[in-house]
Amino acid sequence: MNTTVEKVSAAGKEDHVILFSRDAKSFDTTWFTDMEIDFIRKELKDEKKVVVVNQYNRYIIVQVLNSKSTERYQYLESCRKMGAQLCTRINAMKLTGVTLVDARVSDDMLAVIEGALLGNYQFLKYRKEKVKEKNTLTSIKVKSEKIDRFQLSRLSILADATCRARDLVNEPQSFLNATELAKQFELLGKEAGFKTTVLNKARIKEQKMGGLLAVNLGSIEPPTFTIMEWKPSRPVNKRPYILVGKGVVYDTGGMSLKPTANSMDFMKCDMAGGAVVGATLFAIAKAKLQVHVIGLVPATDNRPDGNAYVPGDVITMMSGTTVEVLNTDAEGRLILADALHYAKQFKPELAMEFSTLTGAASAAIGPLGIVSMGNVKDPMRKKLRDSANQVYERLAEFPFWDEYKELIKSDIADLKNVGGAFGGAITAGKFLEHFTDYPYMHFDIAGAAFNKASDSYRGKNGTGVGVRFMFEFLSRIAGKK
Repeated sequence: MNTTVEKVSAAGKEDHVILFSRDAKSFDTTWFTDMEIDFIRKELKDEKKVVVVNQYNRYIIVQVLNSKSTERYQYLESCRKMGAQLCTRINAMKLTGVTLVDARVSDDMLAVIEGALLGNYQFLKYRKEKVKEKNTLTSIKVKSEKIDRFQLSRLSILADATCRARDLVNEPQSFLNATELAKQFELLGKEAGFKTTVLNKARIKEQKMGGLLAVNLGSIEPPTFTIMEWKPSRPVNKRPYILVGKGVVYDTGGMSLKPTANSMDFMKCDMAGGAVVGATLFAIAKAKLQVHVIGLVPATDNRPDGNAYVPGDVITMMSGTTVEVLNTDAEGRLILADALHYAKQFKPELAMEFSTLTGAASAAIGPLGIVSMGNVKDPMRKKLRDSANQVYERLAEFPFWDEYKELIKSDIADLKNVGGAFGGAITAGKFLEHFTDYPYMHFDIAGAAFNKASDSYRGKNGTGVGVRFMFEFLSRIAGKK
């Protein structure tokens, strides 16, 4: 992230300024001449929420924050979107920095800043004209009596972590194979201060991770299994929280080959769950949250080589469970199952797994939220739901009834890797639950992880969905909320 955020005691005489107000009548008039005040009031009477005043040596933007949203979390989301709109306006005006001045709207302004930071994201690594195309906004100053440096630091860390996840998702497989993904996690760990261990193919074989090895059979690139750990000096939890992320760096569907158009084109994003895990560890370590967290990411690509696994094969998982493969495009659950079994040794307080797992989840709710399910009950489940709402990465909670287990029973093995004609997102979750013996939540981010069209501060392409949700949840666990 190339945008800095800092608290200041006053705006400079030549600083471009954004003044925030609760309504059209109460904006701070001390910044303007009588003629400018009349102009602003006239503009705001016409239901405008933003007015730009050119004072020649600087611009002053008056921004009204009123909203018709009844729920607080919905109102904060409107503020984030407003921040993204302001970011677009600032870049169109070719400004390099702005000073934000609140008028007793501090909490709201934090959301505006968040939207601006995330809205300013770009992935220009492969663009020839990257220097010309780069956004001009690089500095945001904040004048506020209520917003402190700690809040701004935390917000900056979170926005940076979300952008790191977006970078990983946006990278093509030609760069980001399984080995490189593990290397990127190591770099994040070195920068933020968390421990990283990478198992290579030989060590994966020693662990008998049959699911990960089977999916990797068609690839000329070796698989990796990355273990990340943040354990502060005085964690609030005796047993770790486990994050598990799907790391399929590219998914052709294997021998059950996907159609290219509108299906395989964007399958570099199939490791978005792994990106959530790595970026979340980065954020909590940078913020020094007093919570013990372990992240696990199995990684490989899924290709139809001559040695690839095929429908009808039976594979033996790390747990010893045998699985009849009926669709090689249902590969994510195979590699995640080994990771979930591996997590048993840590006796987790709660394991949360993120994956772009099923088209069924995407078809059900689209990009508007995260499909969730699991065996966790309140009050923990409510804490997850409230955390997701706070950052507007809402959870669509699917039923997790045991009857769905019947749909993944195999005639010749313990399980099969796909269910029947209905409940595809749920049978995938029940398949994964089989490999757990601890509290478990499954988050299917297939619809929200990658935008094919721009969506406010979430942008286009990789969204980094899940990182802000997890940071909010773990902050609440750590007692920082």
